[in-house]
Amino acid sequence: MTKRHSPQPQRIETGFGAIQGIGDASILERAKIGVICSQKCSGDVILKSYDFARLVRSSNLAVVSGFHSAIEKDCLSILLRGLGATIIVQAHRLTTSRIPMEWQKAIHAGKLLLLSPFGDKDKRVTTELAAKRNRFVASICDEVVIPYAAPESKTAALALELLAAGRCVYTFDSDASTSLSSHGAVVMSPESLSLHCKVGFREAN
Repeated sequence: MTKRHSPQPQRIETGFGAIQGIGDASILERAKIGVICSQKCSGDVILKSYDFARLVRSSNLAVVSGFHSAIEKDCLSILLRGLGATIIVQAHRLTTSRIPMEWQKAIHAGKLLLLSPFGDKDKRVTTELAAKRNRFVASICDEVVIPYAAPESKTAALALELLAAGRCVYTFDSDASTSLSSHGAVVMSPESLSLHCKVGFREAN
């Protein structure tokens, strides 16, 4: 049996300068939708997020997230079972020492790209680094879906910042999403949003 070598970091050029990455850098050339969600949210939002992940996991776009909150982690597991591409942006320096085997398999299959906009001194996730990570996720994506943003949270602040800048932000139909929709986020069902993604974002508008 051929021994599989551990994936190694490389410098990847982005529109925001060169950063560290592990995996197929060509994934960045795909249409990209970011997924950013607060830690705790209602059951209906969780189920709709899972449905969305299942519906887009074999599309031609790349789903981008920190995949750090509980709901984001669950969506990652769903996405990695599909044929589509996923980009994980880490909120600490990039390291090869703790890459889960599931991630390694996806990297070798050309389905997963790890990125980190942070340096060697950023060894652990902090609230500040997580907020910067989420802002970076939004910056490299064509559009963003925020299933839920807790009131007065950094996710809510980012959502308002994106909407004020004219960015396209989606959320799911739920009583918990009223605040986002009242500020201009587009409410869609998982089915409608996945279709919108598959046909190429702007073409569906």
